[in-house]
Amino acid sequence: MEKLNLQEIISAVHGSYGYPADVEISDISTDTRTIKPGSLFIALKGENFDGHNFAAKAMELGAEAVVTERPVEGAKCVIVDSTAKALLDCAGYYRSKFGVKVVGITGSVGKTTTKDMIALVVSQKYKTLKTQGNHNNEIGMPLTLFGLDKSYEAAVIEMGMSHEGEISRMSMCCQPDVAVITNIGVSHIENLGSQENILKAKLEILDGASYSAPLILSRDDKLLAGVQIHSDRKIYYYSVSKKDCDVYASGVKTADNGITFTINYEGGKIPARINCLGEHNVKNALAAFCVGLALDIAPEDIVKGIGEFKPEGLRQNITVKDGVTYIVDCYNAAPDSMKASLSVLSQAQAEGKRICVLADMLELGKNAKTYHKNVGEYVQASKADLLYCFGENSQMYIEGAVKKGFNADNCRHFDSREELAEALGKVIAKGDAVLFKGSRGMKLEEVYNALTSSAD
Repeated sequence: MEKLNLQEIISAVHGSYGYPADVEISDISTDTRTIKPGSLFIALKGENFDGHNFAAKAMELGAEAVVTERPVEGAKCVIVDSTAKALLDCAGYYRSKFGVKVVGITGSVGKTTTKDMIALVVSQKYKTLKTQGNHNNEIGMPLTLFGLDKSYEAAVIEMGMSHEGEISRMSMCCQPDVAVITNIGVSHIENLGSQENILKAKLEILDGASYSAPLILSRDDKLLAGVQIHSDRKIYYYSVSKKDCDVYASGVKTADNGITFTINYEGGKIPARINCLGEHNVKNALAAFCVGLALDIAPEDIVKGIGEFKPEGLRQNITVKDGVTYIVDCYNAAPDSMKASLSVLSQAQAEGKRICVLADMLELGKNAKTYHKNVGEYVQASKADLLYCFGENSQMYIEGAVKKGFNADNCRHFDSREELAEALGKVIAKGDAVLFKGSRGMKLEEVYNALTSSAD
């Protein structure tokens, strides 16, 4: 972070301050564990915490001042109406000091993978800052922006949401020069009520964008394909099959746990490869290609960046241990991402069995059982030989699978991760491919760890 004068920050957050403000701030923090001399502490409030309780401690640790909603004894307070808004206002002011090209990304699923691919593409031409991990909310996103300094030329910023208005506030803060929406699913539909409302919330990404900022959308998504923009804004459409798009894929082939394909665009065509499986990842790569075009990056450099991507952590990470291929995709789950992971299982190299291990999808509201049953209907197409399930609603995967012809004798449901791990240990053999997929809260990775710990 470049240093700011405290008086600048007070003006940006519309705060009141009763002390001399001609001091330099070298760091913005919302966590006293990261406070150091020269920090400004912003006392955020949540359901289970109140940063005001730590304001005095922040001063003891070296903070120059604290941003609060009320006076706190023992602290030099910048008083504001809302500390959450102050964090966004301060980050927005800080972002405006840099002439960086900002790419904003949102969508129901695939945001982080797409963000990482886009960052690799953009970094082929520009020094690029990107959202780390899942810091894509109204706290993590502004803190990411404070990572900018004069050396950066671009930033790739991910924006997630669970309620209306959140993306709007983040967009007004980061002011994207290019906006990307990957898809419209049903994540958080219990809060928003319908996919149409989810679309409306995702389109808030344009609220802070300039009128000339291009919008990048998937024509393979029914709702995005029908988006109407009442301006001269350029829309880049991409597709894995529809040739009436700005960018589309052809000749898609699976090879060595990766996919090769041709990217077709207005200026011609170019071969590409991604080091992961699944048609959805081809779509993510096409979105990244569109961003590259929008930022005048050479097609050769774009596909080079795409080819450098490799899944990490719990996001569709493919590893081979003792001759068994494990596909670990336990970071999050929604119907679209579940179906995408099932397609990965169908493409994975397996001389033996394909084993599908599914846990519950969370936060799907009153129609959760229906969504689980619908996902189960795709199990047969995944070429799975066995379906093992864990979680309250996961019984519906089995019901959906059997409905579409999957052998009920090859399905099992478990009430605990320990029982699931024990059963898998008895059936997994060399040459098998095993998919683990479920919501983060189901902790399905613990089953994978139990199975593979002896192999490390």
